Amino acid sequence: MFAVINKIDDLMESALKPLVPVLLLVSRLWVAWVFFKSGQTKIASWDSTLFLFEYEYQVPFLPWEMAAYLGTAAELILPIFLAFGLLTRPAAFALFAFNIVAVVSYPALWPKGFFDHQMWGVMLLVTMIWGPGMAAVDNWLKNRN
Repeated sequence: MFAVINKIDDLMESALKPLVPVLLLVSRLWVAWVFFKSGQTKIASWDSTLFLFEYEYQVPFLPWEMAAYLGTAAELILPIFLAFGLLTRPAAFALFAFNIVAVVSYPALWPKGFFDHQMWGVMLLVTMIWGPGMAAVDNWLKNRN
């Protein structure tokens, strides 16, 4: 019985192994796109962003204005690193922490957006654990040495 299970598992692993780089790339690009778009929205309506950070978001440990600037900068800069696969693991870690802060800071998000934040968190964890994959500047730089 175990031999059959092992054989099936080996076949599945062999068949799916070429898809791992695709999974890693899609995960990176998806999360980068989501956070970058959010940063663009914040920049496009800066007065609204400042209002939300002052009155709606409850960012721990930071004054609201600093949180607005740092949060917007994080959403505009970190996704670029993630998309290109440059300093991928640190960028994924920073966005993972940012994602947690977003969920904690805005309880009104829970009913409609919590699942999305969970999914993005898992995608960022996959990137942190497995790395950026083959289609990444990090990989190219590592192979140059």
